[in-house]
Amino acid sequence: MIAVLKPGTSLRQRDNLIAWFKSQGLEVHISEGQMHTVLGIVGDTSGIDIDLLQSLDIVDSAKRVSETYKLANRKFHPSDSVISVGDVRIGGGNFQLIAGPCSVESEEQILQIAQSVRAGGAALLRGGAFKPRTSPYDFQGLKAHGIEFLLEAKKLTGMPIVTEIMSVEHLPLFEHVDVIQVGARNMQNFELLKALGRTDKVILLKRGMCSTLKELLMSAEYIMAGGNENVILCERGIRTYETSTRNTLDLSAVPMLHEMTHLPVVVDPSHATGRSRLVLPMAMAAAAAGADGLMIEVHNDPMHALCDGAQSLTPEQFCELAARVSAVREAVLR
Repeated sequence: MIAVLKPGTSLRQRDNLIAWFKSQGLEVHISEGQMHTVLGIVGDTSGIDIDLLQSLDIVDSAKRVSETYKLANRKFHPSDSVISVGDVRIGGGNFQLIAGPCSVESEEQILQIAQSVRAGGAALLRGGAFKPRTSPYDFQGLKAHGIEFLLEAKKLTGMPIVTEIMSVEHLPLFEHVDVIQVGARNMQNFELLKALGRTDKVILLKRGMCSTLKELLMSAEYIMAGGNENVILCERGIRTYETSTRNTLDLSAVPMLHEMTHLPVVVDPSHATGRSRLVLPMAMAAAAAGADGLMIEVHNDPMHALCDGAQSLTPEQFCELAARVSAVREAVLR
């Protein structure tokens, strides 16, 4: 249920109403807008008389929310959420590039790439320390050492780091990681999502390869229900009958998610296409569709990458992408 308060409602009046909701065993989330304050009421609201609520002098309108996701719902939070990662802001008109290799291979490699992508316009550094691979014989990442190398790159460049978590038991290793990525395969690992909900870390939640947008938002809800509202959504392509690309990039998800939720939405054209030559056009298309950021795989030697070299850009190609995406955004926002 949501209750929209009238302009001019005093803090005392608002707090009295909130206290009444809480006395009914309900949770209340406050969203302050320029004109109105929206109270999102979570819990069993069946005992609330909506006609009585709407008759209160301070209530402009009230309605029940039928969607099963509440905290992630734009109806609960009409304005865009802006997620802060240190000094970097994502969402609400703040567009950012997240770039780096699919996998951290060595300290020298990640330091070199970090400096290159920072010079090219990236605000956050991505790199896989734990790698979920389809084959058990493929490179699985440097694990704890990979995180150590990412932290060294952060010291060198000042860039916040983004890396993927595979298991709840690895969470202590992520104490100094700025953004914890939940990969497509773990989007519905609910025990992991609950654990992340008890942290104060920014979570980048990737859409599962066979998941609907509602399922993605329900996974975000697991994190937010635990108390952590610092969630960024990521569209990374879904599995369809098409085989000419690694996945099918669902760009309609960007404007659709912006209707459904207040959370920022970034796009990963690297994993979606699986082909480096397709990353640039799909990145520009994602920017035109209204994405709040892009996640781009960049490697200093893609031909010899230990993971996903075929979809990785060189630092020079990343610089070109950053410039052309910026031009697209300027054209769209005029």
